[in-house]
Amino acid sequence: MIWLIGCKGMLGTELSNLLEKTNLPFVGTDREVDITNKKALNEFINGKNINYVINCAAYTAVDKAEDDIQTCNNLNNLGAANIASCSSEIKAKFIHISTDYVFDGKGFIPYKEDDITNPIGVYGKSKRDGEISVLENNPNSYIIRTAWLYGKYGNNFISTMIRLMNERDEIKVVNDQRGSPTWAYDLVNIIINFINADRPYGIYHYTNEGDITWFDFAKEIYNLGRELNLIKKNCLVSPCTSEEFPSKVTRPSFSVLDKSKIKSTLGINIPLWNNSLKEYLKCLDC
Repeated sequence: MIWLIGCKGMLGTELSNLLEKTNLPFVGTDREVDITNKKALNEFINGKNINYVINCAAYTAVDKAEDDIQTCNNLNNLGAANIASCSSEIKAKFIHISTDYVFDGKGFIPYKEDDITNPIGVYGKSKRDGEISVLENNPNSYIIRTAWLYGKYGNNFISTMIRLMNERDEIKVVNDQRGSPTWAYDLVNIIINFINADRPYGIYHYTNEGDITWFDFAKEIYNLGRELNLIKKNCLVSPCTSEEFPSKVTRPSFSVLDKSKIKSTLGINIPLWNNSLKEYLKCLDC
């Protein structure tokens, strides 16, 4: 039996659907079971014969986190520690989702799993601390770091771009932050892969293949959106710098993750970002 925590979020909903299709028995919870309350977690897990716990719950409002430090840390660090501890007590394996924000983004070579972390904002620090807490509380854990996640069941960069491109004659998109988009559907298939076979525990990186800037991403969204009739008007997509969109926290300028470990461990080929983007856009009306 699998316990999926955060089952109503973008990634959790996608994973719930796939678990149902693959006939893997699971129970899903969201805010009704408080992950910051270890007693509540223990009470829920008691007697359910859980052997896998997947944590898709997280505080992800990067800018808001700068003024909401306690809540962010409670969910991303304390909550992760509580779940890891509870799963360890019943000898369940644990899958935890993390982020490229554990790195400072100042490098130029794709980050490997054992590279030194150096988060630069509250959100990134809370996720880095959460990783440490998970491994301390349940050594039988898989931590999957991902980046630039998008999916059908929540607002994301793509949905924002399509809306703006249908409203405006021109939009500006930052061209000095580089990373790899990740389709939630591709990521949940990776999670299922870990469940279906024994793999070495530890940290893994997963995004779609290829690296681009947000501007590159927006241009491809526009081109495919026009082709698929999701964008109904002409819109000029122009590059700009991050300084033109000031925020409370500095985003990593380089978020590319090295995926050699997960490819060799799982024996997989990872889809290119633009191929996954096209499949995602084709499925928007499914």
